[in-house]
Amino acid sequence: MLARIQLPPKARRGEVIEVRIAIQHPMETGFRYEISGRPVPKNVIHSLVARYDGIEIFRAEMDSGIAANPYLQFHVVATRSGEVEFSWVDDAGNRGAERAAISVTD
Repeated sequence: MLARIQLPPKARRGEVIEVRIAIQHPMETGFRYEISGRPVPKNVIHSLVARYDGIEIFRAEMDSGIAANPYLQFHVVATRSGEVEFSWVDDAGNRGAERAAISVTD
C-alpha cells in the first residue's frame, strides 16, 4: 500500500499545521460480487494511527463507508522537530506505514 503525506517541511513552534494523508487502497466493502457470483471479501483499512515524534496525535477507526484510496486531514500544533509517522492495518492483516519529517524553529 502506498501513501502520500503532505505537511509543511518547516514551521514555527506553536504554529498550527495541517497534516494530510492519502492511502492507495481498494477498500472493498464486502457488498460486491465476482462474475462467478461469489462475494468479494470485505477488506478495508480499519485502523490508522498518526504519531508525532513518537506521541499519538490522531487515530481513525474506519469501516466500509469510507471510499477507496482514503484521504484524511487534521491539524496539530508544531512543538518540536521530528517525524509524523502513520501506521495502518486492513481487514486482511496487511500493515502499512509512512513518515514525513518537520523542522520546527523558534
